[in-house]
Amino acid sequence: MNAPEPAVTRILLADDHALVRRGVRLILDGEPDLSVVAEAGDGAEAVAAAREHPVDLAVLDVAMPRMTGLQAARELSARHPGLRILILSMYDNEQYLFEALKAGASGYVLKSVADRDLVEACRAAMRGEPFLYPGAVTALIRSYLDRVRQGGDVPERVLTAREEEVLKLVAEGHSSKEIAETLVISVKTVERHRANMLHKLGLRDRLELTRYAIRAGLIEP
Repeated sequence: MNAPEPAVTRILLADDHALVRRGVRLILDGEPDLSVVAEAGDGAEAVAAAREHPVDLAVLDVAMPRMTGLQAARELSARHPGLRILILSMYDNEQYLFEALKAGASGYVLKSVADRDLVEACRAAMRGEPFLYPGAVTALIRSYLDRVRQGGDVPERVLTAREEEVLKLVAEGHSSKEIAETLVISVKTVERHRANMLHKLGLRDRLELTRYAIRAGLIEP
């Protein structure tokens, strides 16, 4: 089970351009459930700020001096396992996308559409759900299919057929109640399956289950 969301999500915002930070802060602080409580001008400052301020979510620019957003994401993930991380980037770049996910980011948001996507991405991250723009989803699926064709690292079957059904629906964003209705089982049974999957796979939450579902090819293109 995921921990309940705080009433207001406390955000650490890191970007080396003060003007960009100001604009992003206006977007976030304009929402009643989001509040920027700390700012940083590079990745090293972001890591230091996370030590000084209690924060729930870090929004990091991908390209910053001294320590990049990706380097900061890796450091923050290691030091603060419960911290959610979003990468904010001007680059629609598959390599940055994959590196962001490997670094522990919950999502990848393009600056060009931040006014449209960022608030939704923040809320998704706090629910333990991934946020990716449509092109990123396509890139992930293509990467998986390429690995399959090349005989790459396809995960061995460790889940039962029923658990895979539940996992697929979880990864598609359905609630426990919706999954229960779809599979004609109780909500309690859905939650038991979810707990069993987390235990079997050594994962923590819905976001990590979704990443596994993508790697295992359970989410259809």
